[in-house]
Amino acid sequence: MSRSRRAVRWLQPGLVVKRWMLTSGIGLLVLLLGAAVWADLKPIYWFLESLNWLLKNITTVMPRAITGPLVLVIGGALIWLGQSRSFGSIQQALAPEKGTELVDALLAQRRLNRGPAIVAIGGGTGLSTLLSGLKRYSSNLTAIVTVADDGGSSGVLRRELGVQPPGDIRNCLAALSTEEPLLTRLFQYRFKAGSGLEGHSFGNLFLSALTAITGSLESAITASSRVLAVQGQVVPATNADVRLWAELENGERIEGESRIGQASSPIVRLGCTPDRPPALPRALEAIAHADLIVLGPGSLYTSLLPNLLVPELVEAISRSKAPRLYICNLMTQPGETDGLDVGGHLRAIEAQLASLGVEQRLFSAVLAQESLEDPALVAHYRNRGAEPVICDLGQLRNRGYEVTLAPLQGGRPSATLRHDPRSLALAVMRFFRRSKGQ
Repeated sequence: MSRSRRAVRWLQPGLVVKRWMLTSGIGLLVLLLGAAVWADLKPIYWFLESLNWLLKNITTVMPRAITGPLVLVIGGALIWLGQSRSFGSIQQALAPEKGTELVDALLAQRRLNRGPAIVAIGGGTGLSTLLSGLKRYSSNLTAIVTVADDGGSSGVLRRELGVQPPGDIRNCLAALSTEEPLLTRLFQYRFKAGSGLEGHSFGNLFLSALTAITGSLESAITASSRVLAVQGQVVPATNADVRLWAELENGERIEGESRIGQASSPIVRLGCTPDRPPALPRALEAIAHADLIVLGPGSLYTSLLPNLLVPELVEAISRSKAPRLYICNLMTQPGETDGLDVGGHLRAIEAQLASLGVEQRLFSAVLAQESLEDPALVAHYRNRGAEPVICDLGQLRNRGYEVTLAPLQGGRPSATLRHDPRSLALAVMRFFRRSKGQ
């Protein structure tokens, strides 16, 4: 883009730059006028006399038809030079290597600041995938994240240090980060060797150390958000040390998030210890001011439903007037959602809410994947025990659900059946605009 076209873009409304430049110019004139009044107006007389003398001498050398345009060009050139160098210096300080014009960055930030307040509830990779797509549309994002994980690096840190599991929170912070990619990669780096370090991610260790220093995971998240320049906020569902348990159809009761994901029989009931954990005030405030509330995508019993074990969160969602959307997974998860279609996922959510005494339907709108068109990839997943989550449109609509089908996997061929961040976020924003009549 040429310099002249970039300069014209600064005249676009809403940048909140022109008004302050004008204010500065008026302030300079008032400042000079005040100094002149203080000096008994003599500087004004001297300036007018000097200006009159200068104009007389210039016009005697060159006619006004030449002098006027020449002086205008010189003045304009000086203004252009001064402003371009000023904005260039500001850009060098704010984004030295991002290759983005300052005017483009300001316009994008203005658009994001005006984006809807979206609360996304869940955990695992599904939530971080959604957030990485939604941050293109709004900076008013709140991720409410489950803290029931007891496997992998998070489980080790939880057992040995007594901290809440940081893994899902780390993924959400990285997804919402606007800092340099290298810093985000560092936060996500997982050690591949080393006694005691192997399997741990740097971000998990960082959050655990900050939790010990600040005294709470919530404070550690706030500090990490500043380091990563997070666009929005990440909030744990509760500050309690939550342990999941599940009752199976065969009568067995299993404990621990990692074991629930490998259940040998269908899950009929999910609970946690301690019972009815409290919600964090920031989470409740975000829900109260939300323009859209989203549940999912993510593992049904280990990422989504644990958040609905927090009664205060459920009550806040039920009070909200914002549209509420459930995003279903693409594939079933062996040992957790075997044989469940979209309707089965929704029945599990309704059963969870009924166990808390909530009879009203919290999520009456559903976003699901269109029919998958890659039989070879589907067959590969079938060999691993996973099936596409079937959506019976007629049945769901008869039950009063608003169902939207979209290509959530994305239009490009891929080696995995996962939600595509851009396609998923686009479908969510289209639902939001329809719900607002836009």
